Amino acid sequence: MIQAYAPPSHALAHPRLRVEYVPETDPGAVLRDDQVLAVFGFGEDAPRHHDPRYLRVALQSHGPRQLEVWRGAGTVRGGRDGDIAWASDGQLLFGVLELDEAPDIETASAHAYTQLSRFVGHSDTPHLLRVWNYLDAITAGSGDRERYRRFCIGRARGLGHFDSAQLPAATAIGRYEDTRRMQIYWLAANQPGTPLENPRQVSAYRYPRQYGPQPPSFARAMLAPAGSDMPLLLSGTAAVVGHASMHAGQLLAQLEETFANFDALLDAARDHAPTLPAQFGPGTRLKVYVRERADLALAAQALDARFGDRVPRLLLHAVICRDELAVEIDGGHG
Repeated sequence: MIQAYAPPSHALAHPRLRVEYVPETDPGAVLRDDQVLAVFGFGEDAPRHHDPRYLRVALQSHGPRQLEVWRGAGTVRGGRDGDIAWASDGQLLFGVLELDEAPDIETASAHAYTQLSRFVGHSDTPHLLRVWNYLDAITAGSGDRERYRRFCIGRARGLGHFDSAQLPAATAIGRYEDTRRMQIYWLAANQPGTPLENPRQVSAYRYPRQYGPQPPSFARAMLAPAGSDMPLLLSGTAAVVGHASMHAGQLLAQLEETFANFDALLDAARDHAPTLPAQFGPGTRLKVYVRERADLALAAQALDARFGDRVPRLLLHAVICRDELAVEIDGGHG
């Protein structure tokens, strides 16, 4: 088994993470920097590369083609351990699992999260901060047979016994593909972060039974470990107030509600970290997931009107985990 790189035991260094969106280029050119922890390409035409730090995400982007780049604090080492590709600078760990959904999504997600939990737990970076889950046909199926509900059951089973108040931040998004191949990647650290909840929303792990037999297992955001130089990690956020979806199918109204949720979340985060900027700005990075291809241009116009060029962002064509939701946003803020 390949072990994640560990710093000298006498010096527990503080994590550092920089996230950038850069014009799409040969990933190999970016990966020559030994402080690069991960690189992501988006869409069916995204470049491919064998480096374990590179991941091609099959969500089509809108607008200029970009790569997402994570940079850590020191020399990054990486490798593959069975199904897991990983990279670590000793303070942060990037990991990814890509698995076929055999025999079904519930079993596959349980298997994936069992592997994830064991790998992170046995590493020198045992504190899970953030997870991204990309699935095909996320809302296919009716009632409790819906694929997202089955995924939530499997995820909880794979996590094993867990403290709901210590769950990582997360996103679960659907792809417009039919490969039935699950893609899960994560960020873990050598020190714990602080999970945060949103005062405008019921905690996802406390959702009522109407949303399925197993509530989603994630926090609304993750505040970086004390002393670190990292952004606030924002979970996938949509126009949900309490536990109810608002403004069904209305993209612009949902965008406004989503940003109201972010305002409340930033206020809650500033109770713990008063120096965190109160509004999104140059230190923010957003990924905006839009359900309908025809709405991508409208979403881009709305974001241009709100932010201009102050807030770097990616727009991606994706399926949101509730049919009535037109848009979801995640990212980082610092």
